[in-house]
Amino acid sequence: MDRGTEAGAAPSREAGNGAAEYAAVGRIPLAVVTVDRDGLVSHWSTGARRLFGAPKEDAVGRPAVDLLPVSGALPEDDDTAPYAAYAAYAAYDGLGPDLESSLGGRLSYPAAGRARLTVAGHDRIDVLWWAYPLVGPGQERLLVLAADAAAMRHEGDDADGAAVERIAPGFALHTDFPGAEGLARRLPEILPSMSVGESARIVAQVLELGYPVLEFSQNDRVPVTPDWGVPRRTERKARRERAARAAAYGAPVPQDVQDEGEDLEYVAVRERLEFLNEVSGRIGTSLDLTQTILEVSRAVVPRFTDVAGTYLREQVVAGEGFPEGVPDTTTMWHRVALEHTDEPGRWDDVVPVGEAMPFPAHTPFFQCMTTGEPVLVPRISEQMGHMIAAQFEKRDIRPLITNRSMLVVPLKARNVVLGFMILLRHPERVEFNDMDRVTGAELAARAGLVLDNARMYTYQESVAETLQDSMLPHIAPRMAGCDIATRYLPGTLLGRVGGDWFDSVKLPGSRTALVVGDVMGHGLNSAAMMGQLRTAVQTMAALDLPPAQLLRNLDDLAQRLGDNYLATCLYAVYDPIAGELQIANAGHIPPVLVRAEDGHSELLDLPTGAPIGVGGVPFEAVRVRVAPGDRLVMCTDGLVEVRGEDIGVGLATLCESAAHPAASMDDACDTIISALNTRGGRKDDVALLMARLNGIASEAVAEWRLSLDPIEVGRARAVVREQLHVWGLAGLADSAELMVSELVTNAVRHAHSRQIELRLVRGDTLLCEVDDDDHTLPTLLSAGPGDEFGRGLRVVSTLAREWGTSRTSAGKTVWFELTLPRR
Repeated sequence: MDRGTEAGAAPSREAGNGAAEYAAVGRIPLAVVTVDRDGLVSHWSTGARRLFGAPKEDAVGRPAVDLLPVSGALPEDDDTAPYAAYAAYAAYDGLGPDLESSLGGRLSYPAAGRARLTVAGHDRIDVLWWAYPLVGPGQERLLVLAADAAAMRHEGDDADGAAVERIAPGFALHTDFPGAEGLARRLPEILPSMSVGESARIVAQVLELGYPVLEFSQNDRVPVTPDWGVPRRTERKARRERAARAAAYGAPVPQDVQDEGEDLEYVAVRERLEFLNEVSGRIGTSLDLTQTILEVSRAVVPRFTDVAGTYLREQVVAGEGFPEGVPDTTTMWHRVALEHTDEPGRWDDVVPVGEAMPFPAHTPFFQCMTTGEPVLVPRISEQMGHMIAAQFEKRDIRPLITNRSMLVVPLKARNVVLGFMILLRHPERVEFNDMDRVTGAELAARAGLVLDNARMYTYQESVAETLQDSMLPHIAPRMAGCDIATRYLPGTLLGRVGGDWFDSVKLPGSRTALVVGDVMGHGLNSAAMMGQLRTAVQTMAALDLPPAQLLRNLDDLAQRLGDNYLATCLYAVYDPIAGELQIANAGHIPPVLVRAEDGHSELLDLPTGAPIGVGGVPFEAVRVRVAPGDRLVMCTDGLVEVRGEDIGVGLATLCESAAHPAASMDDACDTIISALNTRGGRKDDVALLMARLNGIASEAVAEWRLSLDPIEVGRARAVVREQLHVWGLAGLADSAELMVSELVTNAVRHAHSRQIELRLVRGDTLLCEVDDDDHTLPTLLSAGPGDEFGRGLRVVSTLAREWGTSRTSAGKTVWFELTLPRR
């Protein structure tokens, strides 16, 4: 057979048999017709108009029996089995006399036939046809392919085309036909003017049933591959030349030139538009950058290309700001996706996803990313393949790319190249052309906007998350006399930035301040206000203000910051030595206290107070006695409040889940989150703080009162050394004695009238505090060799694990901590 047969030409005969002869493939123009479940024509291709003479507008909607070459075979009076009689034609043409009965009166298998019919304006034509039954949700129930048998005649054959002995659907995918894979790749081109969804569904069934095949007298099988339907450039050029010559002599333009040019161009353009519309619907379904990248890559394979590799700039992948400047040879490009129709694993090891590399200036990729325009390479030559492969160390990609058609399209947004896509077609597939270049550019433009939206969302989400994390404190899990666990959940619908916060502050006397607050509103403004209020609470807590006074000062600050500053706040001070909580509330939901003795949980009854920023409303503190092991749970209303539900339901669930026994503080927090966060409708962010109030036993605390006499410095050193020996901490005695001597000396020198208080607390560390009635806080000084003063705090700063000063209502406290020796 002639392997180079063009569309419309007849394949010639060669002598001989064998597998090699089956590789011959003939190409002829096809008429494509679909028939719906009512027996009416629903699709009538340009090829059908040329073959049968009826224009599309006259054919669609008419009974198929009036138009197709099998007229009379379709029963017009039986709506239930409109295609049954095709089996009779199949039997007539040699498919077997029992086919109709075996099908139960309905066509469920591909059939074929040959018919002579008269077309207006033409002689009688000899038509070959193949019929494929269709199943599925659509209206189409029959696909008919037809061709002019004259295209199959050979020189020397008689007028009846006796060389064609049998016409049958051939199962190319289920036989030893060596060209089956090549034909399968042409299947998407069989219905060029149908919608994408219909075409995909119908082509899948044709592929399963088999290609139309002609069998000649020599028993050579010639599969008929559908033509694309768009004439070659040379053919279009020839028609234009004919039209130009006709116009030069004043003759009318031939009708075939007018009709063919208009119809085929219209079909091609419409198909491209349908493809772009399909791609647009498949990408951009998510703002997740990774998901968007996969959608863009998968949208073009295999419909438009066989291989699609997506590369993005490093800043885009990292979720950083918008990349600036024109890319150069140092710009790193990350391969973020690779889709292909080759055998699995063929590309994975050679060009793995995740690899980053620059591209040299002599490559088409560099040209695309610097100009921002598509680059078309009809065929990658051996030389170009070697040039491209040179940058892949220890890998030879030439077998993957050589002799393939390549189109490189930029992914742009706001005139900046974010990345590019490398599209490759198999060598046996039609090359990319100028229309494909335009289609690829439009595809890339749409994909670039979608990627930029996803990039911007990812960047803004990263900025918001960084801002939120920077504003939330990193609380130590252990404070003096208590363990703390926290959780923060961003709002699920209103962004990752909110105004909820929690905090803990170390206070004099081994006390700890616990804070939970909620700025009203969402977004950056609320987060900014939250940062200001949290800083203010930290500062005022360090002044050891009583809870009610602290909220009063915070309310005044909020009013000075602006009229729109409103927030709720719960402020508690835990004294582990006294076993007491002092709590004040500013419009916040009450905390839950879980008693260790019996596991009972309750909402603490506190004066509600008004939100911070209202102004002119007094705040009141409440003292609550607690026992070692009790747990305090403080949270924002986002955890318990659900739209359309009474908040009392959420508070009850909070109490119940807080009382649930847990192996650790983290497990207890997770239990609460699980119980409350599974309810639908939560939109607000959530801050949760849980503190286990362990207390400090009285035998772990030692206190002394010292008079304002320098002789008390020696007494202080002696009592400290003795107490550390009692606690078994003699190894810390020397350092502790020296630092206590310095602090008591300063207190004796600067105190006014009240006695000095010295306290040692043994907990996770050894804490020493010295209180006096002087409000001036000491500072580190740079003492010279001749200076008499200024070295005391330098000694403390050098020897202590941690030290600090804070004001109290009566004066100040200077303290230091020493790390306990390992046991």
